[in-house]
Amino acid sequence: MIELLYGKKTLPFNEEKAAVIRSKMTKLNTNASGAQIVRKAMAHPIGSQRLCEMARGKKTCTIIISDHTRPVPSRDIIPSMLMELREGAPNIEITLLVATGCHRGTTAEELREKLGEELCAKEEIVVHDCTDVTANVRIGVLPSGAPLVINRLAAETELLVAEGLIEPHFFAGFSGGRKSVLPGVCARATVLGNHCSEFIDSKYARAGRLDGNPIQKDMIAACRVARLKYIVNVVIDNHKRTVKAFAGDPERAHAKGCGFLSEYCVVLPVYGEIVITTNGGAPLDQNVYQCVKGLTTAEATASEGAVIIMCAECSDGVGGDEFYRFLAECETVGQLYQNIMATPQQETVQDQWQAQVLARILGKHTVIFVTRRELKVQIEDMKMIYAGSLEEALRKAKKIKGSGARVTVIPDGISVVIGNCR
Repeated sequence: MIELLYGKKTLPFNEEKAAVIRSKMTKLNTNASGAQIVRKAMAHPIGSQRLCEMARGKKTCTIIISDHTRPVPSRDIIPSMLMELREGAPNIEITLLVATGCHRGTTAEELREKLGEELCAKEEIVVHDCTDVTANVRIGVLPSGAPLVINRLAAETELLVAEGLIEPHFFAGFSGGRKSVLPGVCARATVLGNHCSEFIDSKYARAGRLDGNPIQKDMIAACRVARLKYIVNVVIDNHKRTVKAFAGDPERAHAKGCGFLSEYCVVLPVYGEIVITTNGGAPLDQNVYQCVKGLTTAEATASEGAVIIMCAECSDGVGGDEFYRFLAECETVGQLYQNIMATPQQETVQDQWQAQVLARILGKHTVIFVTRRELKVQIEDMKMIYAGSLEEALRKAKKIKGSGARVTVIPDGISVVIGNCR
């Protein structure tokens, strides 16, 4: 029996002949708590002073924290960061800046779930708004030529630090590190410039790839210009528990973490004519927009013309009107892809990158989407096939590819990087 991550539960799948692709994250066992793992990493920072030493003499500090779309175990991380900061500077003014990028604002309820009631009551928390011209300030120009405009609280603080999660990312290579700044706390114009069609189309803009990645080049520059001094990034297992932490210099600590994770998440492809995947369960599968990530994992191990089945609860719906309209209003996904590729960097629009990747996948494969019945019309509008259950999806897939089609299953489509891709 295989358990596929779906919302806060799992979907059972039982087919003896199916090939299963998993990461090696289950081999990461620890008896220490997440908080203990973080404290140990912070006691031995990589390439930097301890955070308490950085804080000495500082009057203000902004901690960039993740938003509601990321399963970052902030309760393991933030208390230790706060403690060290106040150890070095007891009167330092600290602001927690929620890195929403171009996502919707994180709600008070989501913040309480993420941080706990006590932290929410005691600490100053600000949710970044990429559209607020008064809250954001221009501090430079990126290598791509896009303006670098970031949240004023990040730009003007004496000490800028960040928490984060290192996991495979479908076009940035890995999450964490500099992504806290770009796209995390940048204005929309900066994010759009960085996510232009040319960069998204690059063969280096793929999961697990940092070197040569044009998106990463911009992100590193943004991190340096913004003077991000220190990070605490963690690796989590398939139960969303902290199993490893990396603290210190934003580039060196992040590189160490990515190297560590690669040993566990890079797997060889098992090409299937039917590929079943997920988006890692809640909160990662909260909308269709986020699920494009899991679809790229399936794409990397799908045979030519394969059927991809995505299983995701999508408790928050589609996840963006612009994203939905791209797919719903196009005549064909092929034409949509051509139109996006012809869009100059300076004319990039919201969610274009997500539509570009989904159009690329739909141009090569049939996608069957298993989710809540309330989303049936939207799924079909977006040129995908709706299924109310995994069993129904598999019947439809076998009708297309034949009863003897090779089946590959990825129980957690976010946790793996398909190596040796064609």
